[in-house]
Amino acid sequence: MTRISIAEELESAANRIADMSRGDLQIILRRAALMLRNVAGVPLEPATEDALNSIAAEMKVTRSDLIGIIVREWLETNAYLPVRMVDEDSETGGSA
Repeated sequence: MTRISIAEELESAANRIADMSRGDLQIILRRAALMLRNVAGVPLEPATEDALNSIAAEMKVTRSDLIGIIVREWLETNAYLPVRMVDEDSETGGSA
């Protein structure tokens, strides 16, 4: 399950808490606790942290989104993921 799906499940449970069984509520709360336990970030050197934060601000994306972009592009560059094809007829947000 993703964090978003767990958040949606928690919101749904909060909206119908009177109708939920104790067992169902325990399952949802345990999933949420497990997800929170596994959220620990990757420790980075201060210079790397500063660079990521600066680039994320420059690109107007979140730090988390930037890290996802960097990892995906590294995986594509090193042939761990197939390279995404860019549609030549589509418009892009940047410039070449």
